[in-house]
Amino acid sequence: QVQLQESGPGLVKPSQTITLTCSVSGGSITRNYFAWSWTRQPPGKGLEWMGLIAYDGNTYYSPSLKSRSSISRDTSKNQISLQLISVTPEDTAVYYCARVPRVGEFDSWGQGTQVTVSS
Repeated sequence: QVQLQESGPGLVKPSQTITLTCSVSGGSITRNYFAWSWTRQPPGKGLEWMGLIAYDGNTYYSPSLKSRSSISRDTSKNQISLQLISVTPEDTAVYYCARVPRVGEFDSWGQGTQVTVSS
């Protein structure tokens, strides 16, 4: 059974760049035809899909975050990363990675990592 574990910086200041990592165990991130996504949930709000990286390395982003976000992978470590630049307090959220077996479906989630943007 695949397991996902997010990690991140916790507390950051506005305008900084954050990098979050999702470590995957129990399954390869290059396995056909899965994708791996990042989603966040700000306090008191719903889930916001941010983007994903497919088994072949192709990436897709939410239009609202495309200019500030970048998803990559390290196949040697079986990890997915999310970089978000120029963060503001509005980026405060719990960030989740999830496995995507097909478009619109998520079958495994990490427990999430809290990112707080505050001066």
